[in-house]
Amino acid sequence: MSVVKSSLSNDQEKKLLSLFGRVRLHLLYKASVHGYASDGFHRRCDKQGPTLLAAYNKSGHVFGAYTAKDYTGSGVLVSDGKAFLYSLSGGKEKAPLRVASDDGQYGFMDGAAGPDFGALTFLQDNVAAVASNPGTGFTFKPEDMHGDDLALTEFEVYRVEDFGGLMANPWRATNWTIERKQDLMKKIQAYKPDISNVPHARVLLVGPVGAGKSSFFNSINSVFRGHMTSQAISGVCGKSVTTQFRSFSIKAGKGGKWLPLILCDTMGLESQPDAGLDVEDLYNIYKGRIADRYQFSPGTPLQDDAPGFRKKSTLKEQIHCVVYMFDTCQLLCDEIIEKMAAIRKKTNLMNIPQLLLMTKVDEACPLVKESLTNVYCSEYIYKKAQQFSTALGIPLSCVLPVKNYSQELDLDLKTDVLLLNAVQQMLYYADSFFENQLADDTEQEMDLYRSNEFTRPVIQAQ
Repeated sequence: MSVVKSSLSNDQEKKLLSLFGRVRLHLLYKASVHGYASDGFHRRCDKQGPTLLAAYNKSGHVFGAYTAKDYTGSGVLVSDGKAFLYSLSGGKEKAPLRVASDDGQYGFMDGAAGPDFGALTFLQDNVAAVASNPGTGFTFKPEDMHGDDLALTEFEVYRVEDFGGLMANPWRATNWTIERKQDLMKKIQAYKPDISNVPHARVLLVGPVGAGKSSFFNSINSVFRGHMTSQAISGVCGKSVTTQFRSFSIKAGKGGKWLPLILCDTMGLESQPDAGLDVEDLYNIYKGRIADRYQFSPGTPLQDDAPGFRKKSTLKEQIHCVVYMFDTCQLLCDEIIEKMAAIRKKTNLMNIPQLLLMTKVDEACPLVKESLTNVYCSEYIYKKAQQFSTALGIPLSCVLPVKNYSQELDLDLKTDVLLLNAVQQMLYYADSFFENQLADDTEQEMDLYRSNEFTRPVIQAQ
């Protein structure tokens, strides 16, 4: 699956975070997904800054090590006065065990094998087990550290990220008032494409499983209905909940007018080549050849003789803007980055404008969770936006943080403003698509005119 999830429970994560200051854990490596192999560990964890190892066994222990230094494969012993071993066990009330090095300086052996902290060595011989040698750099009782159970059921590595504070000046100015919300809603409802025979902008949502594509539509629909809705099927699972191509229209209130916007949802991207949305299918989706409720077959390209496939389409059926959606909290794996590069290339060739939405920003940053108005002041969210921009080749100006409705029963003004801002940008970008179409039509007319001028017979005066 494309979204790699942590095995830590909420209680376990809270206990681990209690060992630090203002930090969050970002999953880099998961052995059950990436393999119990040292090369996979180094490929994903080298030069990542401070990291935390988390090993799991059947005895119910979660234990591991922290270092503030980089793994580089240098082959030397790295001193680290901040390094420590830890263990979580027992009930919620039991505090985590923390073990500093014996001399206050011992760190880890930075070799080509798995992480080696002397007293605990992980991925040794590329097996799902840990070697325990208490007294080598760190001293502990085996029963306290891992319950004398050295076989692992899972092994994970997290980057320990300081989520920082609030920037003195926001990196984007936002008006969080009810007047701003009402103004955005009016502008969206009054929108008209520049091409007369196209009644609405069609926006395609593309992203990994669990990024929140279906939830985004439900959230926008809720804003305009004035209450929570759940028209699009959404959920949390390892594979795409959406198996059909869906085109969703939105009404401004029950019985109100349809918005000049259609949000199109498709299967989620998955890391495996034979799962999820097939990148090669995007051309037909972009060209509007797929009818609503077309049933996808994962790993099988679209068939032009299948029910719901249009051999011809008009401009109003085509996609006018592509919006990529990514969960701010989750690991962006190499396979998804490669698929995104292929998608970007195909989309650029078709001159379709693109945006990127960062979802679940409140879960990613505690300061944003406290108040959504901190989203453009959060140092962490700004850093994540820059990382998405660099990794996926999307200009920072095209990266927008949003929060979908997930467990709420009532609408929230700040959430609405972020969502509506995103929709407004989609319509602006759709306008760019229409302007390009008009420019192309004008150029074709000029070419035809020039051709007629060149071939027009010369009439000589008598």
